[in-house]
Amino acid sequence: MAHDEPRLGDAFGLTLQRCWAADAAPGAACEVIERDDGHINAACASRYFTPADALAPLDREAVDLAEGRILDVGVGAGRHALALQASGKDVVGLDPSPGAVEVARQRGVDARLGSIAAPPADIGRFDALLLLGNNLGLLQGPERAPEVLAHLASLAGPGALLIGTGMDPSTADADHRAYQERNRRSGRLSGQIRMRNRQGVLATDWFDYLLAGVDDLRALVRRSPWHVVSVREEGRNYLAVLRLQAW
Repeated sequence: MAHDEPRLGDAFGLTLQRCWAADAAPGAACEVIERDDGHINAACASRYFTPADALAPLDREAVDLAEGRILDVGVGAGRHALALQASGKDVVGLDPSPGAVEVARQRGVDARLGSIAAPPADIGRFDALLLLGNNLGLLQGPERAPEVLAHLASLAGPGALLIGTGMDPSTADADHRAYQERNRRSGRLSGQIRMRNRQGVLATDWFDYLLAGVDDLRALVRRSPWHVVSVREEGRNYLAVLRLQAW
């Protein structure tokens, strides 16, 4: 039987709004991710509301490292921005989801609607840019990473830090391994993902995301305005600190 495609809309923002309306209670809303091979994953959206004292150690370390004027890229519901504010730091959030921006603002974050490629014209420059919650995945892959890194540099002041978390794609899951093998056969990095958010009858546009191992990250950054200062690994997860070079 034929079925209709979901309507294009802010599915991610709706997920956060539903979770926030239920006081971010566990199980109040699920984030649903659809991959382009049909794989569906659902996870509790309450993690986007994690309080500062319950952040993962790598996230907590990132919050401590960030200084000066800070941009939280992919602010979501504001969990990292609120932790920064609780430490007395000056932070602006950026997100392309209107619903996410609305939730973050309701929680007290200076959140702006926009993206790395299309930020608000008056957003200014920053001393530290954060890509937390595995948002190093926004580098997308070898084809798009140079452009993304250049856009990030255009938002950065001299000597600024880019502080992000990522995840190595290594896995024992058979479905994920098959997807990664398909990537390799087509000349892509194993951790590249084509996916979209779903919520009810809504779906976002398809977008590219990257799970990059540390060696892949170093290769992506090599010909960019950034250089890798340090990487701290914790299992499959890692925290990378990059510094803007003169360019």
